[in-house]
Amino acid sequence: MVSVGSRAKQKRLSAAARRVSLLVLLNSGLVSLGLMTSGLAKADVEQKTQQEINYLLNYVENTDCIYDRNGSRHTGQEAVDHIRTKYDYFRDDIESAEDFIRLSASKSTFSGRYYQVICPGVEAERSQDWLLRALKAYRKKHP
Repeated sequence: MVSVGSRAKQKRLSAAARRVSLLVLLNSGLVSLGLMTSGLAKADVEQKTQQEINYLLNYVENTDCIYDRNGSRHTGQEAVDHIRTKYDYFRDDIESAEDFIRLSASKSTFSGRYYQVICPGVEAERSQDWLLRALKAYRKKHP
């Protein structure tokens, strides 16, 4: 029988192993162009959820705002490339658009620092808040 403490330890170790695997993947240059540009609906994500995720990817890609990841600033296009890489990595854990935002587009897997979005004439905010607001507006238009 596995104890609760043991399960928690296994989850922490699993999360740490994922971070290391993602670091190796990103740093080794083994991410193919196909992985970085994926976004088509797959059987493991419901169609409506995939539509919401695609909307959010497009929203980031076409923004005039700057994405700040760990003090490094990126255009929407650069940010969406990184987000797609993380999305492909965490795809098995994503069941909703909120999961997508939390796992792929809100904070650094390594440092734990939240990504910031800096839009002209507006105070910087966490990308998570920015994307959740965009998702809420999308759902209002597409019930």
